[in-house]
Amino acid sequence: MTNATLTYDNQQVELPVHTPTLGNDVIDVRSLSKAKAYTFDPGYLSTASCESKITFINGEKGILLYRGYPIEQLAEKCNFTQVCHLLLHGNVANAAEQKSFDDRLNAHAHIDKRIENVFQAFDKKAHPMAMLASAVSALAGQYHSSLNIHDAADRLTLAEMIIAKIPVLVAMCYRHAQGKPYLTSQPELGYANNFLHLLFGDEQAINPVFATALDKIFTLHADHEQNASTSTVRLAGSTGTDGFAAVTAGITALWGPAHGGANEACLKMLNEIGDVAHIEKYIAKAKDKDDPFRLMGFGHRVYKNYDPRATIMRETCHAILNELGKHDDPIFKVALSLEKIALEDPYFVERKLYPNVDFYSGVTLNALGFPANIFTNLFALARTVGWVAHWHEMLSDPTHKIGRPRQLYTGSVQRDLEA
Repeated sequence: MTNATLTYDNQQVELPVHTPTLGNDVIDVRSLSKAKAYTFDPGYLSTASCESKITFINGEKGILLYRGYPIEQLAEKCNFTQVCHLLLHGNVANAAEQKSFDDRLNAHAHIDKRIENVFQAFDKKAHPMAMLASAVSALAGQYHSSLNIHDAADRLTLAEMIIAKIPVLVAMCYRHAQGKPYLTSQPELGYANNFLHLLFGDEQAINPVFATALDKIFTLHADHEQNASTSTVRLAGSTGTDGFAAVTAGITALWGPAHGGANEACLKMLNEIGDVAHIEKYIAKAKDKDDPFRLMGFGHRVYKNYDPRATIMRETCHAILNELGKHDDPIFKVALSLEKIALEDPYFVERKLYPNVDFYSGVTLNALGFPANIFTNLFALARTVGWVAHWHEMLSDPTHKIGRPRQLYTGSVQRDLEA
């Protein structure tokens, strides 16, 4: 291990430099506190908050790896539950391991009537993310005393329970908002088709193109390194809180339009534009730095190249539009026109404002008949496996510490109240 030397206040501080298997070197600044100094990094853009073996991103080159496997290969060759096993257990399962894993998920999918009652407290117009956060929090009340988060086997049981139950809960959010009765799982249909059944019942015939699209959407959103919601799960989990409670914290962090709500915001933007005849006006607004309008679904905070997930999602999106014959729908015509402009207009190309995964997933989910306000719940369904994988990894490390960020205080100095 090499060291970096920081000269500060007439003293030299030696800082160990850690070398990763992939990515940038990491300078360990923990000893800075002994020198009475902290680092300042709003948004943690240059701070490694943990050590992890789960996911790697190279934003410059457009690379995303789950446990070392490229996302392109996983989306093509694996279904979502195979990806869940990989992220949670660290290996691609053989046939027997995968069957055992899937059987455990099916066994855990049941939702107690008491959890169902949580939904009755919500108006049908309530946002489905509020319902989902409350339902997952209620699971903590049901299982808290029976699972020991300090036991690895219990942690894995909890992780598999929440992976199994989250699609049922998401379907219940949708059915409650629609005023329809909840449906019983049919695991023999397979994960994606069973989820479609739980949502739509007999209203939507099982379609392999739809199931494949959902499976890919879930795989592409399963994990994304130390994003806002995953970091929130780790921070909450670092206190020793219940695993379901930590996931609830992740759900609320995901809800924001700058994170999991981006594809919902993208669809709202498409509806605002409304018609291809209005695109030129909105492109001009997007280019005007003084105009508050922003094109949603373009560019990415991490990827400075094309988002590899967007490449896969683009193919899936067009497959769905072809299957449904919706290329002439006004909203989809707007989306396709925006896509063409973003890939060809020098303003967007030079700034690398390519369509991202949220742009294509929003269009795809809308084409499949999902209301916009359920989009983030679908993201939460997919990301749950990433959350619990990181939570389990963190608690498996006996040296992990409670999260306690520092601050740059710029408030008043100490002062006294007047008599």
